[in-house]
Amino acid sequence: MNLKMIFGIALAMSMTYSCKNESKTNTDAQADTYKVNEAPFDYNVEQFADIKILRYQIPGWENLTLKEQKLVYYLTQAGLAGRDIMWDQNYRHNLKIRTALETVYNNYAGDKSTDEWKAFETYLKRIWFSNGIHHHYSNDKIKPEFSSEYLKTLLAESNATLEGEAFDVIFNDKDAKKVNQAKGVDNVAQSAVNFYGPNVTTADVEKFYKNKKSPNPEKPLSYGLNSKLVKENGVVKELVYKSGGLYGSAIDEVVKWLELAKGVAENKAQGDALGLLIEYYKTGDLQTWDDYNVAWTAATEGNVDYINSFIEVYNDPLGYRGSYESIVQINDFDMSQKMKVLSDNAQWFEDNSPLMDEHKKKNVVGVTYKVVNVAGEAGDASPSTPIGVNLPNANWIRAAVGSKSVSLGNIIHAYNNAGSTGRLKEFVHDDEEFKLEEQYGQIADKLHTALHEVIGHASGQLNPGVGETKETLKTYASTLEEGRADLVGLYYLYNPKLQELGLVDDWKKMGMAAYDGYIRNGLMTQLIRLNLGDDVEESHMRNRQWVSAWVFEKGQKDNVIEKVTRDGKTYYNINDYDKLHELFGQLLRETQRIKSEGDYKAVETLVENYGVKVDQKLHAEILKRNEQFTGAPYSGFVNPVLVPEMDDNGEITAIKVTQPESFPTQMLEYSKKYSFLKGDN
Repeated sequence: MNLKMIFGIALAMSMTYSCKNESKTNTDAQADTYKVNEAPFDYNVEQFADIKILRYQIPGWENLTLKEQKLVYYLTQAGLAGRDIMWDQNYRHNLKIRTALETVYNNYAGDKSTDEWKAFETYLKRIWFSNGIHHHYSNDKIKPEFSSEYLKTLLAESNATLEGEAFDVIFNDKDAKKVNQAKGVDNVAQSAVNFYGPNVTTADVEKFYKNKKSPNPEKPLSYGLNSKLVKENGVVKELVYKSGGLYGSAIDEVVKWLELAKGVAENKAQGDALGLLIEYYKTGDLQTWDDYNVAWTAATEGNVDYINSFIEVYNDPLGYRGSYESIVQINDFDMSQKMKVLSDNAQWFEDNSPLMDEHKKKNVVGVTYKVVNVAGEAGDASPSTPIGVNLPNANWIRAAVGSKSVSLGNIIHAYNNAGSTGRLKEFVHDDEEFKLEEQYGQIADKLHTALHEVIGHASGQLNPGVGETKETLKTYASTLEEGRADLVGLYYLYNPKLQELGLVDDWKKMGMAAYDGYIRNGLMTQLIRLNLGDDVEESHMRNRQWVSAWVFEKGQKDNVIEKVTRDGKTYYNINDYDKLHELFGQLLRETQRIKSEGDYKAVETLVENYGVKVDQKLHAEILKRNEQFTGAPYSGFVNPVLVPEMDDNGEITAIKVTQPESFPTQMLEYSKKYSFLKGDN
């Protein structure tokens, strides 16, 4: 899973279901925690619409051997080779639209000072950022602020072609939602994501996979992870992502670079894992995917690691299909050693959790945690990047073998150096809360990310005979899992064990800052990401809201969290941190019960009652208060460019790290070098 967010608004920079810890929300920014002596580096690239583009450095690059640098280079090239897959997965017309609009951007020689041209540029930048025409976070189709007639003029004057449905969909109401998880609709039919062919319904998908039986029921295969489901002549079938199959031309390029990476692997375990990944790409065999994940999880030695393949399932409304992504990373040994104490004590955390005894793991195995520095990202991880990742996702591998958790240190570092504290001052209840956040907010966020990834996703177990969570909890599986992992972190953030382990100098103040930030974000500040009138639909936003709203309601009798109105502004003030800690524990116990028992009715009630609907009056107020701030609510990154230097024999003699000139420059360069899919798929 990946944490595409626990930082910032005291963020919950929450993790995602690999756990991808979510990307940062730009609502609070805090001072730098990494005391690095370096020349001034400008982390800001540009800002447009609701997005800020940043850049990051690669600390430790110069300490790698040339062989290790080659490994990083080959892995980043492998990741970029599959970039178009993500675009096509997101929507069937994305590649055709991108090609046409980029042709206009490159060729148009008319007046570029007009408002409509500027609106065109912004639209193109927005779809670059989202890997398609749907917003990367809200899933709503991005609306252009120029007319269809103007686009026709641009196309004609640029020798570009875009016709039929691919043109019309930019301006009409069709395919309005990439992922639609609303209650009471056919979630597959109403989602524009390109995981399913025309006329495939939720019922078709559920029936198709109900008939799939794993050879070993105790080690269920990840059916649907690497395929598209289509209906031909009334018969539902899979189109598998593999060499010679769907996306084969791009996959062959990925494999080419992975084979070069295997040739410079740091050790046998790493090389063997890469070999299995290559075999998986060639065959599409899901047993090979599991074999690879077991080998990859066990390959913990070395300076370089990576994530590559079809992994996160958030873009599938039913949670089967993995989006293509790649992250290449270098170990930060100093920070990893400091945080290793969490994985070393994973069993203590499990034993002392408020879970029912039958839901606790008796033997937590193989949890590794590292702080890493990113060297390159692609697909679902770029430009909007996670800040923490925990893999693999298969519950049985986590239980039997373990998992890898990483925190993306240089990404967090860049976030911390690119913002201001303005929003924080606006939304904190009082000066005490502000000072706590300033002093302890960053370490609280760091520890929440670590606890969420290392302890949270590794915690708990399913009852015997209960199916995979995506089957039992359906569209609520992702938000339940992310909320459950958040709750593990919240429960232990207010615990003297963290001070005992040497991770913080004052566990109570740090825990108070963590609770303040989580409630502030979950009940107020994350709403700046929504348009007035919208329900909450994104899984991480839902989980932060249902966690916060549940404890707020359950604590009202004792005034645990007080809703304060002052000068026409709303604040939330925590009066009793001890009782709030107990409430987080009660909710953690219940969420684990829901997961362990596969209780669909209970998760539906929890999410729909607390996580979906928004207080419209409060939302309008939050948006109004936020108007004074110019900072965008979303951030993402351009990637450093690795430039190999060759000798006369074509051998790499050095690899230099450079920065792209601009966001458009990098996007156009990527399209020029890594477009291995043509048209719609």
